[in-house]
Amino acid sequence: MRDDNAMRLLHDRRSVPAAALLPPGPTAEQLRDILATAIRVPDHGKLVPWRLLAFSGDAGRRYGEALAELHLRLDPGVPAAKLTKDRERFAHSPVVVAVVARINDANPKVPAQEQLLSAGCLAFNLLLATQAAGFAAQWLTGWSCYDRAAADLLGLAADERAIAYIHIGSRGTEPPERNRPALDDVLGTWAG
Repeated sequence: MRDDNAMRLLHDRRSVPAAALLPPGPTAEQLRDILATAIRVPDHGKLVPWRLLAFSGDAGRRYGEALAELHLRLDPGVPAAKLTKDRERFAHSPVVVAVVARINDANPKVPAQEQLLSAGCLAFNLLLATQAAGFAAQWLTGWSCYDRAAADLLGLAADERAIAYIHIGSRGTEPPERNRPALDDVLGTWAG
């Protein structure tokens, strides 16, 4: 049976730029509900190859400061504008949730790619659950998702890496619709 509300939610999903997200963010109870919904993703082998870290209140600003300090240590010539971006990146949104992938490369049954895809599904499901709960969100990455020293700032284990920062808050203005590909430009058929 078709669920028109769910179809409309999926069809109308748009990211709101993190810098445009406003308070209030979800309450602790609302966030738990959003996260409990978001973790219902495909997970071959029931490995749970992911976990979540939430930043709220002053934590985002402190993490941004730590990232800026790390960036300067890693690259003493980094432009001041990039350091400012590092400092402010996590301070705009009322809540930021880091999606952390835990990949077991030696798993004999579940390839690393499937584990990573499960974590990616969690990040996207988090966007959808946030919108369904009446909030707005944006999925961002940035250099810190690809840097081991930044992973250490988050206390991540050797087999873990941040794959997404989901910024969550209230929608200020409606973001403009972006150009989407035409279905016929991306859909093919296999003829055998």
